Amino acid sequence: MASNGKIKLQGFNNLTKSLSFCIYDVCYAKTPEQKAEYIEYIDEQYNADRLTEILSEVCDIIGANILNVARQDYEPQGASVTILVSEEPIKDSDRVDKTEKPGPLPDAVVAHLDKSHICVHTYPESHPDDGICTFRADIEVSTCGVISPLKALNYLIHKLESDIVTIDYRVRGFTRDVQGVKHYIDHDINSIQNFMSDDIREQYQMVDVNVYQENIFHTKMMLNDYDLDQYLFGATRKDLTGNEVEEISERLFKEMNEIFYGRNMPDMKKG
Repeated sequence: MASNGKIKLQGFNNLTKSLSFCIYDVCYAKTPEQKAEYIEYIDEQYNADRLTEILSEVCDIIGANILNVARQDYEPQGASVTILVSEEPIKDSDRVDKTEKPGPLPDAVVAHLDKSHICVHTYPESHPDDGICTFRADIEVSTCGVISPLKALNYLIHKLESDIVTIDYRVRGFTRDVQGVKHYIDHDINSIQNFMSDDIREQYQMVDVNVYQENIFHTKMMLNDYDLDQYLFGATRKDLTGNEVEEISERLFKEMNEIFYGRNMPDMKKG
């Protein structure tokens, strides 16, 4: 071991560290017109410009350097962004191409590092008849070398204002030290929660499912409290009757619990 506690490696750090999110935003839109407006709002809120901004900030947080930006908005909806980055700074910055170019995939964002990648896919959808709308963003930050995706954990949860989050973190492969010994992980971790800020841990209820011997860590999160007005699209609580407030609240609570627990739940009012 080096004097600073880090492993002296034989060559490059070959461990792959992957942090994957499913981030959900849930709302209630009563009419077909409001549902269409919600989809339009989501498409604008997470267009190529905003997604590029978010990915660029992630690159900065984890210590990656942007080499190339390619992005494209689609009609009637959807966006693509690709960002090529390196772990080390580029000496000749004039060679860095940051002009816009068409992206490779609709409704997706992909950021490539020299041996790593960052990608985002978005999935807006709605229930056919009960007004529930759900927006899901799938994000993966996968790195090799010194940079760590865990550094972007708190930023992404805060930035996307998440109602429910499921997170997977896995360390793959091995790296070899100067004595020839293989190391299958190079940092201490027993839960993804170890890397979350105090305010996030207080804001969410969390459950871990970890497989320590395989360096696989899973955490799922759901907000402890919520204000109904924050979940109504095109309306406020004042526009609803007492019965509507109760019914809509039950629908939203049921939807969020089904996503959190990963299974459909029976409607207790039926049969």
